[in-house]
Amino acid sequence: MKKSNFRWMICSLLFFATTVNYLDRQVLSLTWKDFIAPEFKWTDADYGIITGYFSLIYAFCNLFAGKFVDWMGTKKGYMWAIFVWSLAACLHAATGVGSVHLASALALSITSVSVWLFLGCRCLLALGEAGNFPAAVKVTAEYFPPKDRAYATSIFNAGSSVGALVAPATIPLLAEYWGWETAFIVIGALGFVWMGFWQVLYKKPAENPRVNAAELAYINQDGEAEGRSGILSASEEKEPSISYLRAFSLRQTWSLVLGRVLTDGVWWFFLFWTPGYLSDQFGYKSSSGMGMTLIVTLYAIVTFASIYLCKLPTYMVEKKGMNAYEGRMVAMFLFACLPLLALGAQPLGSFSAWWPAILIGCACAGHQAWSANIYSCVSDMFPKSCIGTLTGIAQCAAGLGSFCVNIFAGRLFTYAAEQGDAFAFAGYTGKPAGYMIVFCYCAVAYLVGWCCMKGLVPHYKKVEL
Repeated sequence: MKKSNFRWMICSLLFFATTVNYLDRQVLSLTWKDFIAPEFKWTDADYGIITGYFSLIYAFCNLFAGKFVDWMGTKKGYMWAIFVWSLAACLHAATGVGSVHLASALALSITSVSVWLFLGCRCLLALGEAGNFPAAVKVTAEYFPPKDRAYATSIFNAGSSVGALVAPATIPLLAEYWGWETAFIVIGALGFVWMGFWQVLYKKPAENPRVNAAELAYINQDGEAEGRSGILSASEEKEPSISYLRAFSLRQTWSLVLGRVLTDGVWWFFLFWTPGYLSDQFGYKSSSGMGMTLIVTLYAIVTFASIYLCKLPTYMVEKKGMNAYEGRMVAMFLFACLPLLALGAQPLGSFSAWWPAILIGCACAGHQAWSANIYSCVSDMFPKSCIGTLTGIAQCAAGLGSFCVNIFAGRLFTYAAEQGDAFAFAGYTGKPAGYMIVFCYCAVAYLVGWCCMKGLVPHYKKVEL
């Protein structure tokens, strides 16, 4: 019997969900500098507070989002997650009117009121978006055998790059011609469209009539089979869910935590601050032709390079005979070296803005390949019954790392701009010196993270509950 390939349809749904997830997240970063900040008089520190606390709430919610997905199931859990974050994305549009009204009524500054209103919407957005990756990683574990999971994860995880790629070509134009509020509404509404497709197409592999016996056998080749009833097999039914106390007593958990907390702040820094960086350093607004071209080029590099990079673990398993974890760690060391290119962004930026765009793109491609493999490490090391929980813990660590980097960056940039030539680092003064400091951290974070992971879990060993 010829094998069906419906698992790739499911993977495409995960890809589009992640794309929408990052589009919703990018609307603010592409509108704040040129549209929102002039209206509400925001500083870099104000923006840093919004992005930093978004990351903190996102981190906190991830602790429960993974448990929620494990308890609710992937279909309902994913539906609730995207409903909440899409609603929150649309609600951003109401903050403009609300800011002016409340500031007048309470005799407060529009700046402080707008920051709090936006922060409230970002917190709700964080609550919904926290469910995306625990659900997507759990679905990947359901629909793909271990050797294919990193590649499948890289494809749906590429949605974050594609979202960041599509965003600069669409969001600034929406804001320019119809107002920044329209950008939040239009992009937010895409999530409701996705919900319809998910409701119709998703079922567990054993229940799904679009998955034939040959494909089901391929999916279950690792021995973690599901019964044809669509319910967990007897072996999986006996696996208990993992408690937080038990999870945090394991070296494998701390490996994931350190691998995420040290590195994800780098991705979120580039995601949130690159449009502002290009505007500050080179004068290219996000709505200008050159500004859009630079950001689109950056994320085009990220999107296509990261997918091809994620074939490396499969090569290590199939051609070099390594187990999935060993092959993954070799590949991740190579991915950890790519962000070192970020050290050249500021020096080469003196010649052309294209150099920072290309080098940051290469660094972010390394991150995306790294990130896809950390997600797959969860399914390598833990049973399916607790994948959502462990992914949530890892995502929580990622959010905490992002909180620290974004709060620090916002305050650093505001301070550096105020100090001017009195603030110097590595031959740069003022705000460029601030950027150079953060780029240095971004360059070395992954190698430090890899050393921590390898030190904690030097050899593959699956957790037994």
